Amino acid sequence: MARFDNRRGVYKGNILSILVLSFLVSCSGFEQKTKPPVAQKIRKELTTHGQTRIDDYYWLNDRNNPQVLAYLEAENVYTDVLMAHTDKLQQKLYQEISGRIKQTDESVPYKKNGYYYYTRFESGQEYPVYCRKKGTMEPAEEIMLNVNKMAQGYAYYHVSGRDVSKDNTILAFGVDTLSRRKYFICFKNLASGEMLPDKLENTTGSVAWANDNKTVFYTVKDESLRPYKILRHVLGTDVSADAEVYAEVDVTFNAYVYKTRSDQYLMIQSTSTLSTEYRYLEADHPLQDFKILQPREKDLEYSVDNYQDKFYILTNYQAKNFRLIETPVNKTSRENWKDVVAHRDTVLLESFEVFKDYLVVQERIRGLQQLRIFDWKKKDNYYMNFREATYEAGISTNPDFDTPVVRYEYSSLTTPHSTFDYNMQSKEQTLLKQDEVLGNFKPENYQSERIYAMATDGVKVPVSLVYRKDLKRQDTNPLLLYGYGSYGASMDPAFHPERLSLLDRGFIFAIAHIRGGQEMGRDWYDKGKLLYKKNSFTDFVACAENLVAQKYTESGKLFAMGGSAGGLLMGAVVNLRPDLFKGVIAAVPYVDVVTTMLDPSIPLTTAEYDEWGNPNQKEDYDYMLSYSPYDNVEAKNYPALLVTTGLHDSQVQYWEPAKWVAKLRAMKTDKNLLILKTDMASGHGGASGRFARYKIIAFEYAFLLDLAGINN
Repeated sequence: MARFDNRRGVYKGNILSILVLSFLVSCSGFEQKTKPPVAQKIRKELTTHGQTRIDDYYWLNDRNNPQVLAYLEAENVYTDVLMAHTDKLQQKLYQEISGRIKQTDESVPYKKNGYYYYTRFESGQEYPVYCRKKGTMEPAEEIMLNVNKMAQGYAYYHVSGRDVSKDNTILAFGVDTLSRRKYFICFKNLASGEMLPDKLENTTGSVAWANDNKTVFYTVKDESLRPYKILRHVLGTDVSADAEVYAEVDVTFNAYVYKTRSDQYLMIQSTSTLSTEYRYLEADHPLQDFKILQPREKDLEYSVDNYQDKFYILTNYQAKNFRLIETPVNKTSRENWKDVVAHRDTVLLESFEVFKDYLVVQERIRGLQQLRIFDWKKKDNYYMNFREATYEAGISTNPDFDTPVVRYEYSSLTTPHSTFDYNMQSKEQTLLKQDEVLGNFKPENYQSERIYAMATDGVKVPVSLVYRKDLKRQDTNPLLLYGYGSYGASMDPAFHPERLSLLDRGFIFAIAHIRGGQEMGRDWYDKGKLLYKKNSFTDFVACAENLVAQKYTESGKLFAMGGSAGGLLMGAVVNLRPDLFKGVIAAVPYVDVVTTMLDPSIPLTTAEYDEWGNPNQKEDYDYMLSYSPYDNVEAKNYPALLVTTGLHDSQVQYWEPAKWVAKLRAMKTDKNLLILKTDMASGHGGASGRFARYKIIAFEYAFLLDLAGINN
């Protein structure tokens, strides 16, 4: 779910937990190594709008309960036992996948304020090294952070929000050691290498620097992990005395603070799913008050950047697919807005970048991203040419205004991630880097295409596919269909080197661009959320049926995968059409929709009423209850299921997949594999290391390959 104690060994060494686990293992017949652990049923009645639901597994909602931890560990042991016969395959896949990744690698440098910044990885190391060089790439390297050293002794370690003061002397950065997305912010003197004593707790992990090089603004979180308050800190002063400059009292909104690319303004962004509001302050005057740019209105969304004496605003005001406007910095309210790029019914405007002589706009036309270049002086525009049938392209890091060169990223299902510099004046482009895929990878050995499936209401849903060119087209090919379909997040067809391990073993990989995403414009999103949410599920089923009908595969060889809100998709789909799939992977799945959305203490619940609905309103409650995967488990056959979660997940709490699996175990009528794998040290994003994440991918692929009868 796109829901925006370093507890290492929390189970290990807990005697009570060990005793409870032993009891559970014994009661479940675990000594036979064939029977799963059985979660105890404890009846709990949940009443809403006069309707009572029975939740037998509500007790799993307590990560501090030794019995809960013991149950999760028992499930892990059971999973390991049932997957033990794939251990060699898992190891082979891990070596294969990690072996394609260049161990010693370096990002393309970008120049900002006189320095070139880049990230590099060292052979055998899990974490990045963040570096810079002054003036050119010739001087000696300055290591800002070596995360490999910083992460020693931690099961999870993540650095975010790196930002250097305008005078280039102080680095601010956030650290999360819990995988709960609760960061503390530290400051490092880049000249001396010393850490400053200032430490900002319970934050989103980033700061916005004022231009005095000593004042920062940052966001703190409330008990539900909602970013809600903006504080001002002056380096060297007592953190407990930090001034509050803004507090977001509406629990359906989150608050953030950032600095414009021009370095002229500090911006406070208050945002909900369908409404935004910005406040601005000159970065030269950090002690003054922020001013409202445009007051919030229901269903009014906008985002802001600055260049010289104007704000440039991307907005849906009188523009369903968004338009780009400009307004003077001293006249910011809506009546002063003037079109720069007008609204079009068939083109979604996604983002933009302003340069001195050019404007670059990222658009989406017929599901594919396009980069459109505007010449301020010539007052004309043109599109860059991308030749593949299906791909991903987007504006990259461009800190310099006074340049004719725009940097962009490109990838496709057959083309590794590539970074280009494009000269907007000469129309020449330079490939700066294409990710190297080690081994015998050759792009020409693979074929990508785009087809369309007919949804139940007659809408055409795009499907992107990739497979080996030498694959014989027949209905016995195994096929993995991936989907997401929420938050307006478009699932673009990008290259992933680990996917080669499936393709080279005869799999076809497909992406269902279902409603709930934004691939086909804003209406595509609107018709896949709230009271239209079921369109996401029926679209996915239609894509699967179409792939079978066109003989790309058959139901006995068809697999599905989705994570987070895509895990909700998987749960709903297996309730709708369990017969259609051989096996399904539901990663960190958001499956207990109603109970979660009725609990405002859970992170992101209140902020997402505009996405899923507010179950305190009966119409929304009834609709959500009609599709919530956990609430709609039935006594019937289900496909094989691999369900994953993380104990410290802050976005989809671990108990949702744990409860779902427990209920499935009690009710399903088949003998198909059902396994739950809980990472006891991480959260929503999984392991933090560069290569550690490939172990779970190897495990997932072994699950698929084993079901497909492919064991090498």
